Amino acid sequence: MNKEYKVGSYLTLKKKHPCGSFQWKVIRVGADIKIECCGCKRVVLLPRVELNKRIKKVEEVENEREEKA
Repeated sequence: MNKEYKVGSYLTLKKKHPCGSFQWKVIRVGADIKIECCGCKRVVLLPRVELNKRIKKVEEVENEREEKA
């Protein structure tokens, strides 16, 4: 399954981070995806295939929501 996300999107992952947060923000997109924990601000670099398996929900970028309204 292919998930659609961009820089600035918020992801909810299936398992929580040790700090207790499920929310992550996409910082960089490419073959590897760089994400930042919204709880403790830890930055993690994951391969796209592995991240796609871990994603539960994708939330749109805030700027796009305002432009569509």
